[in-house]
Amino acid sequence: MRSRTDQKIHIDGPAGRLEVVISDPGDGRTGYAIVAHPHPLHGGTLDNKVVQTLSKSFYRLGYAAVRFNFRGVGESEGVFDEGPGEIEDLLAVERHAQQHFGDVNRVLGGFSFGSFVAAAVAAQLEPCHLVLIAPAVGRFPIGEVPKGALVVHGEDDDLVLLADVMDWARPQKLPVVVFPGVGHFFHGALIDLQNLVTRYCRD
Repeated sequence: MRSRTDQKIHIDGPAGRLEVVISDPGDGRTGYAIVAHPHPLHGGTLDNKVVQTLSKSFYRLGYAAVRFNFRGVGESEGVFDEGPGEIEDLLAVERHAQQHFGDVNRVLGGFSFGSFVAAAVAAQLEPCHLVLIAPAVGRFPIGEVPKGALVVHGEDDDLVLLADVMDWARPQKLPVVVFPGVGHFFHGALIDLQNLVTRYCRD
């Protein structure tokens, strides 16, 4: 596969322009994958290391990896809307991706707050894969997610407690992959996370 190159564009969003970065493998792509970043008011951007790790995983599998800044972050216009507006932002990015890449396989991924946004649109968009890293349960109303979603959490996450994630997952009989000794931002475990996501989407 060719070396990864990032293209930055701006698209029209519901609250103004949205900053979007696309890594496109070109001819023979598998589909496209949209990755949502963590909380805008706590430093979350499209350049977050976990977001970049997800993007690299999807690109490696032949997907055009699409990451973007929610409203009010980076070069995206607007102000934080506590969830509803950010859901609309993701849907705007998805519409652009579908128009550009066609009606092909789509993947959704999110980290922390981004997992809440990705999960909120999963039933509507019906992705072939849904990847939720450290989903911010208890902080945002993440409901049931499609069977087969990949949920990954750090054992020592002190921002979103593992016990809360298990309480959310248990009624759904939803497996959770736990990284022992790892915190919220997966420091020291990003390569392992990338390999796990790659295996999940490949299988």
